[in-house]
Amino acid sequence: MSVAHDPIRLALWHHRFASVADEMLETLARSAFSPNIRERRDHSAAVFTGTGDMVAQAAAIPVHLGSQPLSVRAAIERFGASWGPGDAVLLNDPWEGGTHLPDLTVVSPVFAPGARPGERPRWIVSTRAHHADVGGMVPGSLPLSREIAQEGLRLPPVRIVRGGEIEPDLLRILCANSRTPAQRRGDLVAQLAASALGARRLAELEQRAGAEMHAFADALIAYAERTVRALFASIEDGRYRAEDAIDSDGVGGGPLPLRVEIRVRGDHAEIDFAGTAAACAGPLNACPAIVHAAVGYVLRAVCGVVLEERADGDALPANAGLLRPVTIRIPRGSLLDPPWPHAVAGGNVETSQRIVDALLMALAAPLRAHMPAASCGSMNNLTLGGADPRRGGARFVYYETIGGGAGAGPTGPGESGVHVHMTNTRNTPVEVLEHELPVRVHRHTLRRGSGGPGRQRGGDGIVREIEALAPMTATLLTERRHSAPPGLAGGAPGARGRNAVQRADASEPQPLPDKCTLELAPGDRLRIETPGGGGWGRPAAPQPEASEG
Repeated sequence: MSVAHDPIRLALWHHRFASVADEMLETLARSAFSPNIRERRDHSAAVFTGTGDMVAQAAAIPVHLGSQPLSVRAAIERFGASWGPGDAVLLNDPWEGGTHLPDLTVVSPVFAPGARPGERPRWIVSTRAHHADVGGMVPGSLPLSREIAQEGLRLPPVRIVRGGEIEPDLLRILCANSRTPAQRRGDLVAQLAASALGARRLAELEQRAGAEMHAFADALIAYAERTVRALFASIEDGRYRAEDAIDSDGVGGGPLPLRVEIRVRGDHAEIDFAGTAAACAGPLNACPAIVHAAVGYVLRAVCGVVLEERADGDALPANAGLLRPVTIRIPRGSLLDPPWPHAVAGGNVETSQRIVDALLMALAAPLRAHMPAASCGSMNNLTLGGADPRRGGARFVYYETIGGGAGAGPTGPGESGVHVHMTNTRNTPVEVLEHELPVRVHRHTLRRGSGGPGRQRGGDGIVREIEALAPMTATLLTERRHSAPPGLAGGAPGARGRNAVQRADASEPQPLPDKCTLELAPGDRLRIETPGGGGWGRPAAPQPEASEG
């Protein structure tokens, strides 16, 4: 029996590769300094062939993992002729494989024993982590920026480890550009340790398995490709279009249309974003790596539902094969391929969600019996930064995303209070948040009634209310505050999100825009109400409209 037709051994090798990525993920989480990585697990890990094809990923964040192949490609292009054993490359540049500046990616080649510099690596491992602060105009490095220079330190592919030794000057530069240098050092060293562990595990596997390991890596990639081709073959040939919009760019522009046409022909598809808005003045631009990540996520999710390939939720490998049956066309100069020096901080977190919404909406035409309504459509990003009087005025920076309602589907209601689609982080526990920062959490609960009515009701969003106990700067990057998450098949939309601040010296809360930076004084309370998910199907009997609060 050939490798490609040995399902039991293929499954075993899928889990062997995935276990390497999972161990890297856990090592980074257990070693990191910041609550964003340690508690929320805003980080990812993946395994690649020596030529840069992704073989396996940890069950982490789709927007990280689907975009990492372009980071690996950028590292290969820059250092492939000169890197050697024990080296590691660091990058975050959105025009050289990165997404937005807080996401630092470490790419590490894995060589055969006795390899010399310039030889092709046998494997490559990659980790990506969202660092809470890499400089820029506001704490948390997610500002309402108008150009990339305002967002923090930008790193093209650079060698951070050479022959097993960290480059101290580069590490000092990175730390000097952060408001929390000790945390940056700790998180990056944890990331390097996780990558080194992954490289060691792959070398141990290859020592035991030899050439069989490479044969099964190729077979896993081919299996994913066949599965996606089967998906397209099951859809009637045609053109399927959808349009959605970004609420605003944060600096006065918007709404920003996002259009997609999926042209299916046989077992292949073209996904064309022609007609999408031009690059905007604010930070909602997304680089092509994010588009690739969104397409890969949607294809894997839809294959699992339509073809029932994933009985345990993880049988279809997430690897380079997912995008081989697809041609992606992105208009140059658009919101999804902005020229330098456009701002991009929010594209990774917010525009990525809208790309998924549009893709699922387009596929709902041929696949309505399988497709869900829109989910909350926002990562509801919050950053806080200031000086902590409990720790002698030491600087702190904090970042979190807040969940919302998932869209209902034909087989059941949407989940409430969850992270959806391109994010997959946890919530920071209230006890940890209050220990780490001078804040008090007054409310963290479901936003009852915010899910859209339907035969199946959309999931409810979240209400999070945080009081500042010291002066601090807060920044919000949120979406679906003007447009509501649409329902499907006659279901009603979910409730729009709302942001507000209750000043300590005011009797009434003050509404806040969807994207803003504000100063909080002691006693001020920030309240974030996240959107609900859309409903699915016409309800059998009249139901009340989704609540706005």
